[in-house]
Amino acid sequence: MSAKPVLYSFRRCPFAMRARLAIASSGMTCALREVVLKDKPAEMLKASPKGTVPVLVLDEGRVIEESIDVMRHALGTDDPEGWLAGDGEEGRALVAETDGPFKHHLDRYKYASRYEGADAEEHRAEGLAFLRRLEARLAAQPFLMGERFTLADAAILPFIRQFMIADEIWFKDQPLPYLHVWLQGFLASPRFARVMKNYPQWKTGDEEPVFPPEE
Repeated sequence: MSAKPVLYSFRRCPFAMRARLAIASSGMTCALREVVLKDKPAEMLKASPKGTVPVLVLDEGRVIEESIDVMRHALGTDDPEGWLAGDGEEGRALVAETDGPFKHHLDRYKYASRYEGADAEEHRAEGLAFLRRLEARLAAQPFLMGERFTLADAAILPFIRQFMIADEIWFKDQPLPYLHVWLQGFLASPRFARVMKNYPQWKTGDEEPVFPPEE
């Protein structure tokens, strides 16, 4: 086993993205194994039979297989930016709503053909209602929990990005000025660029790049 924790990740997956954001913020380093979801490595499936990313295998063999738990583990080792300040009751409720109802509507909006009877416009409207709630928060403060970027922002932004890219022209026409500023600031940031570096698919025996990459 690698001397470093092993992170199984898929670059575009919002769950894996949020995990990488927290790992990079914490200063923790991992051996990265980039996964192709149609060709998952046996080592990952052995560690986590559910077969979804991210999966973090710690050097003592313990497996963390939920993205929010990976975030909290990484920030529990060190939290130099104070992200855990956004992980109180209010922040957790927002993340839970993102992972539950909003993700439900996002999937049926973006991938309506995969869900029998799904009405993409109806699910888009439900997703937009959640975005309006975020807009109201961001009208009063620059980030979801206040004056600085925290775990709640990192956990939710990758899913707002997914909602945007389903139809960027429509999204940009929505009267959500504060949310647009929040999202675009994130997408233009060195933080986002750092965690979105491209890596080749990992296969057994391949070299494992260190994540996060040097700045």
